[in-house]
Amino acid sequence: MAHIRIARRLCKKLFSHWKLWKFSIVVFVFLVFLFLLQREVGVQDAKHEPGIEPIVGKKSDVLGFMLNAVNNIKGAKPKMQIKAPVRQTNIPGERHCLPGHYTLAELKPFLERPLQDPNAPGASGKAFKAINLSPEEEKEKERGDEKHCFNAFASDRISLHRDLGPDTRPPECIEQKLKRCPSLPTTSIIIVFHNEAWSTLLRTVHSVMYTSPAILLKEVILVDDASVDEYLHDKLDEYVKQFQIVKVVRQKERKGLITARLLGASVATGETLTFLDAHCECFYGWLEPLLARIAENYTAVVSPDIASIDLNTFEFSKPSPYGHNHNRGNFDWSLSFGWESLPEHENKRRKDETYPIRTPTFAGGLFSISKDYFEYIGSYDEEMEIWGGENIEMSFRKTFGDLSKRLDLRQRLQCKNFTWYLNNVYPEAYVPDLNPPLSGFLKNVGRRLCLDVGENNHGGKPLIMYTCHGLGGNQYFEYSEHSEIRHNIQKELCLYASQGPVQLRVCNYKGQKTFTPEEEKWELRKDQLLYNAALNMCLTGNGEHPSLVSCNPSDLFQKWVFGQNN
Repeated sequence: MAHIRIARRLCKKLFSHWKLWKFSIVVFVFLVFLFLLQREVGVQDAKHEPGIEPIVGKKSDVLGFMLNAVNNIKGAKPKMQIKAPVRQTNIPGERHCLPGHYTLAELKPFLERPLQDPNAPGASGKAFKAINLSPEEEKEKERGDEKHCFNAFASDRISLHRDLGPDTRPPECIEQKLKRCPSLPTTSIIIVFHNEAWSTLLRTVHSVMYTSPAILLKEVILVDDASVDEYLHDKLDEYVKQFQIVKVVRQKERKGLITARLLGASVATGETLTFLDAHCECFYGWLEPLLARIAENYTAVVSPDIASIDLNTFEFSKPSPYGHNHNRGNFDWSLSFGWESLPEHENKRRKDETYPIRTPTFAGGLFSISKDYFEYIGSYDEEMEIWGGENIEMSFRKTFGDLSKRLDLRQRLQCKNFTWYLNNVYPEAYVPDLNPPLSGFLKNVGRRLCLDVGENNHGGKPLIMYTCHGLGGNQYFEYSEHSEIRHNIQKELCLYASQGPVQLRVCNYKGQKTFTPEEEKWELRKDQLLYNAALNMCLTGNGEHPSLVSCNPSDLFQKWVFGQNN
């Protein structure tokens, strides 16, 4: 065995030496071949092309051939991993998406609504009818009305899961296809409440989950603005535990809607924020179009088309399948939010009902915004307290209190001024005369009393004559460049000529592309008479209410003078 082992080792050694010699011979032959090949090329070049450059070119060709051969050999060698592989990272902010459109299966709601009894109170958005209430029920209804300013008695008897009936949206809205690219962002629904009725709050939450696609609904955040009602504490926490995406956050002391919304936004994890009131119900397909606008333009701030629920019967006003009956937000110069019909140019711009409506302001209670953009533009003004003002704060930045932070923000964002807003966003707005031709109180010479709008006159009521006090308010009027007599304190009201007592009505002239009707035009004559050409009569202060009579320059009760307020 030992001899065999020695002989084997000797054979292996000789075989190894033979392999080494064989490899050396092959290398030597290869080098000789290359030398002869290069020499042959050089000789041929010298015969045909005596210049230097062609010889260099041919030698370069040979060198290139050798390098290619070496590279081929290297490519054939097994690759050895010396360093850890570099992970391929995505470009920041880049969203990968699939081509085509979302399917109904992909946009399936987070929860499937249970079957509803069509005869149940308020089912399918129908009105709740209270018939033959007992004395105890009447008292319960009165308590609910007083506390919540709506019929909580009816709400408590309507299912938390009720649907709103058939989908009556215009066909193009129902059939609208949403592109997968850019993909729709996720959203965090933020609902702020303070002593809200249990039924309206929870119906809002259920409605969101029954109508919002699961792939888009990141979470529902309920923000309690220091409610004192016990049922909104532990009972609410226990109730929402069954829904993994619903969370409750609380403010220890009441700080108002804006601070509460900021708290909700601070804990939100969705790509967008969607703010809702605590007493609303969502219709079919309400969320997807909002998120689609933000997917197209992350600076878009979008609000849904808002239908109404009757505060007494909880009847839902369904959208019309024909559309075309839309309003947009506006404001007056007391900075109160309101609604107005779409101007003609906006109706012409929209090709069908899927086109968004451009609006100067929007309802601050219901809108969606990119979370990054919300933070970039400074979110809300944290100095705003309690409730109100949010309707137009996000529209053009209404501010209160210390303005230094907001002014710094304006400088950082290079915001345009309000003149730009009026010229480009809301050119239809009526801009009050900064220096009206005449303003102050309007005093009747004959009675020595002043024209007064009376208490709670928001239009449609006759005026009165009252002792002049020079404090403005109900006795402040402006004589405009359009010959109107305006009362611009809370609403833009104009003195309107009619048979019998004159009234205040909402002014027809609202800026560009509007006009002043003859009933609102007044001529203040040199003889101090206020003349209206539409009725060919003059204003008199003689009587309980100012009215129009045949003009008489000698009648002191028809003479009026403007005086400056104190």
